[in-house]
Amino acid sequence: MADFISERWRPILAHNDLTDFDALWKHKADWFEEPNHRRGGWSGVSRCELELPGGGSCAVFLKRQENHKARLWTHPLRGAPTFLREFRRILLYRARGIPTLEPVYFAMRKVGKDERAILITEELTGFVSMEDRVQRWLQTGAPPQAIRRRMLAAIADLLRNMHVHHIQHNCLFPKHVFTRVNADGSIEVRVIDLEKSRVRALKTACVIRDLYALNSESQMWSRSDRMWFFKSYLQIKRLTPYAKWLWRTVTSRAIRKGRTQPASAFITSKTGVTE
Repeated sequence: MADFISERWRPILAHNDLTDFDALWKHKADWFEEPNHRRGGWSGVSRCELELPGGGSCAVFLKRQENHKARLWTHPLRGAPTFLREFRRILLYRARGIPTLEPVYFAMRKVGKDERAILITEELTGFVSMEDRVQRWLQTGAPPQAIRRRMLAAIADLLRNMHVHHIQHNCLFPKHVFTRVNADGSIEVRVIDLEKSRVRALKTACVIRDLYALNSESQMWSRSDRMWFFKSYLQIKRLTPYAKWLWRTVTSRAIRKGRTQPASAFITSKTGVTE
C-alpha cells in the first residue's frame, strides 16, 4: 500500500523534518500509553507537539508498531499490521461523512524479518470522552437536562449515520465517543478506536450490537435519559412495535450478560454548570 500523507499536514511535517518513515520511527517522544506487547510484537502511542510554519504549535498522536499483526481478508495467512485495518476504517468513516479522527500519515515498511507500521492522527483538541465527561459530572454535578440531551441527540445522529451505512463499531463504549461544546452552544461528536469496526449486510445486527454496548456501559445515566436517547436515535416520539422489540432485545441481552447492576450514582444537574 502506498504511503499516505495528508496534503493539509504535509507542510507541517516537512517543517518538523518528519515526512520520512525512518525519521518518524526514530523520533524521540514519551509514551502516551505504555506499549502493548502481544500478537508476537508491540504497539505504542506517543503524543507529539509539532511546530507550525507560521509560529505556534499543534499536537498529533504518533502510533508505531512492529510485528503487531492481525489476519485480514486481504492478508489471510501472514496477517498485516493492525494499523492498516485502523487506517482503512478511518478512511471508510470519513468517506461516509461520519466524524472521526483526521489521518495525518500512514505507512508500512519491512525491515529484515520485522514488519513496521506508523499511523499519525490529529489530536482531538477540546474534545472529551463521554466516559471522562460523565465522571466529572458525577463529582461536580451535571449541566441542565436540556444541555445533556442536546449532547445525546448529537451522539444519536452520529450513531444513526453509521448504521445507515451498515457500519458496526463493535465496541462502542463511552470512552470511544468524544464530544466538544463550542462557544455558540453547538455540539460536535467524534468516534474513535475503529479497528474492530465492520460493514454488515444486515443493518439490524449493527443496531443491536452498538446500542447494547453503549447502553450497558452507560448505567449512570437515568433510565429516562437512556430512553430519550433511544427515541432520538430512532427519530420517534412514541415507541412503535419495532422500537419496543428493539428495546427489549437490547435490554434482555444486558440482563443475560449481567450488565444491569444498579449504578452507585446517577447524573444530577447542578446550578451553574454549563457543560
